[in-house]
Amino acid sequence: MRPALELADILRAHGEAFRRAHAGHLSLGQLKVMSAIEACRTAALGGHVARCDDCRHLAVSYNSCRNRHCPKCQGAAARAWLAEREADLLPVPYFHVVFTLPAPLAAIAFHNKAVVYDLLFKAAAETLQTIAADPRHLGARIGLVAVLHSWGSALTHHPHVHCIVPGGGLSPDGQRWIACRPGFFLPVRVLSRLFRRLFLEKLATAHGRLAFFGELAPLAAPDAFAAHLAPLRRAEWVVFAKPPFGGPAAVLAYLARYTHRTAIANSRLVSLDDHAVRFRWKDYRGADPATGAVKLKTMSLSPDEFLRRFLLHVLPTGFHRIRHYGLLAKGSHATDLDRLRLLIAEQASDQPAAPHDDEREPGEPETTALPACPCCGGRMRIIERFGCGRSPCTAAGLPLGFDTS
Repeated sequence: MRPALELADILRAHGEAFRRAHAGHLSLGQLKVMSAIEACRTAALGGHVARCDDCRHLAVSYNSCRNRHCPKCQGAAARAWLAEREADLLPVPYFHVVFTLPAPLAAIAFHNKAVVYDLLFKAAAETLQTIAADPRHLGARIGLVAVLHSWGSALTHHPHVHCIVPGGGLSPDGQRWIACRPGFFLPVRVLSRLFRRLFLEKLATAHGRLAFFGELAPLAAPDAFAAHLAPLRRAEWVVFAKPPFGGPAAVLAYLARYTHRTAIANSRLVSLDDHAVRFRWKDYRGADPATGAVKLKTMSLSPDEFLRRFLLHVLPTGFHRIRHYGLLAKGSHATDLDRLRLLIAEQASDQPAAPHDDEREPGEPETTALPACPCCGGRMRIIERFGCGRSPCTAAGLPLGFDTS
C-alpha cells in the first residue's frame, strides 16, 4: 500500500523552488537524484499494462527509477541482494560492530566523500582483521560485510560504517575454523584505539587529495592540517559492538533493514504543507539511562532545509556503499565457503552450538513477479509495455477507474 506521504511528493511540491534557490550550488549527482525520485513510478518512465486471465481486470504500472537514494525503490533491490547473500551465510553466530567518525572529521568528509568514505571503509576493515589475527584475541583470518551510512536520524551528516562479522575465522594455516568465545567477539576498546590510529594515518597520507572550503580552507596547509588532527589522536573514538545476532536468519533480517536503507524512509514522513515537512526521528541523546530506550519524536523542518539535509547524503557516482572483505570478499580471490562450512562442522563438537550496488537505468522494465489480481486473485499477465512519457494504448477508450500503480 502506498504511504500517505512520500519523499517524491515533497520533491514534486518543493523541488523546483529548491533548485532555483540553490542554483549553482547543487552537484550534477544531486540534481539527478532529485529528477529520478520525482519521476519514479510515473508516466515519465514508461510502464506496462497487465490484465487478469480470469476477470479481464486491467492494471497500469509505471516503472521505478531504481536510483539507490530513492526510498521507494530500495525494497525490491534489498530483496534481490539478500537472495544472493543467503548462500554466503555461515552456520555461526554473527556480530555487529559500528565505526563512527568524530564530528571534526565528518566536516572534512562532507567535502571529500569519495576519499574519506573510502578511508573509513579501509580503516574499519583493517582494524577488525588486524585485531582478529592477533593470537592474543582470536588468532584467525576473518571476513566481514561493511555498509556505509552517512546520516543520523535527524538527517544530519553522521558518517559511520556498520560491519557484520561471522563469529570466528580461519586458522593461519588454513586447516581449521577458530570460533570466538560465546557472546564475545573482540574488545571494543582495542578496536577503537587501532581504528583511530589507522584512520588518522591514512587521512594524513591523503592530505594532498583533499579539498577544503569555507572555515576549513586553512587546513590546505600541511602544518595546519596536522595541528587540526593532533587533538583527535587523544580523543576517544566511538566503536560500538552490539549483542550478537541469534543466527543466520536474524542476520538476513538485519541486512534487509540496513544494506539498502536510504537517508529517510517514506514511513517516517508525517505531514507536508507549504511551510514545513514533519517526520519522526529517534533522539538517542535523550535515551533512558536505565533501560536505554530511545525516544521517538517528531521534527519539523522547512521544505528547503529538509531537502538540503536529504541531499547531503547523495553518494559520489560509482561509489560502492556495501563492501566485502577477507573471507567474504568477492571476485577471483573469493573463499570457498563450502570448505569453511566443513571446517565449522568439524569443530562444532568442541564449541557451543550456533542457533539456527548497481542501479538499473531509469525506465528499464520491471522484472519482479506480478501481484495477484486485486479483484479475483487470478493471474495477471503483461499485455503491453509503453515507453517513457507515453500513455498505454490498451487503456484507450476504456472507462475510467482501472487501476494504476
